[in-house]
Amino acid sequence: MEGECRVLSIQSHVVRGYVGNRVAMFPLQVLGFEVDAVNSVQFSNHAGYAHWKGQVLTSQELHALYEGLKANNVNKYDYVLTGYTRDKSFLTMVVDIVKELKQQNSKLMYVCDPVMGDKRNGEGSMYVPQDLLPVYREKVVPMADIITPNQFEAELLSGRKIHSQEEAFAVMDVLHRMGPDTVVITSSDLPSPKGSDYLMALGSQRMRKPDGSTVTQRIRMEMRKLDAVFVGTGDLFAAMLLAWTHKHPDNLKVACEKTVSAMQHVLQRTIRCAKAEAGEGQKPSPAQLELRMVQSRKDIEDPEIVVQATVL
Repeated sequence: MEGECRVLSIQSHVVRGYVGNRVAMFPLQVLGFEVDAVNSVQFSNHAGYAHWKGQVLTSQELHALYEGLKANNVNKYDYVLTGYTRDKSFLTMVVDIVKELKQQNSKLMYVCDPVMGDKRNGEGSMYVPQDLLPVYREKVVPMADIITPNQFEAELLSGRKIHSQEEAFAVMDVLHRMGPDTVVITSSDLPSPKGSDYLMALGSQRMRKPDGSTVTQRIRMEMRKLDAVFVGTGDLFAAMLLAWTHKHPDNLKVACEKTVSAMQHVLQRTIRCAKAEAGEGQKPSPAQLELRMVQSRKDIEDPEIVVQATVL
């Protein structure tokens, strides 16, 4: 990567484990980015454990941190990356910061993982306060260049349900019209052409031609399901997609193949290690299922492509 590329990452942080900034910083640094991290929360561990303790950053504290950067004239960024947020005023403050950063750098890219909820056993539910949804719809998504919702989050943002691949792309078109040029639905419960053992992700990238017209590239990816519950995969996906779209700005197919393939290497290594630690016939604990990030450095830096994307 030529020159210094700097990312402002505003996400959660844990002392033990890999979610939020803890999982995003390592692959970004391995792939050549400088990362300034603001921890929206600082917890002992993620909520997949029986217990956790910690602190939550307020919008006023976020403002103070940003003002400190500005006072030293070091609030210069190429990318902003955001993930899990629970507070409406905090999310609104993030929008104000991104707006100011974009005003001073028109080329700044904002990558947003709109973490709001997920589907469990076919039923979707939000795990953040409902008053965040209108902020995402009206302020965050219009400001974003790349968004990485899961199927349920894409449905929330668009106000439409998804029952087929065609409906998914119609929802992605709605999201494109709201602002982002790149939309990746990171996971869905849609049936995969490869069968029930596979999970399907869909991507759509809108590109502008010199004459002002636009062309849209659509892709589909199918990943084999793994018999384990991992935490932090969405944060990891968003960070690596940021890196690989930077390196392949007009090729969503290659960017997604490298992102998803690297993730598959990390997850396969994690589950192998977790099962070995747990012992034969025993279910791995949340601690044993923490992502093996450091051990996967070479796979993150130069992933062997094990998942191909289909251009539609």
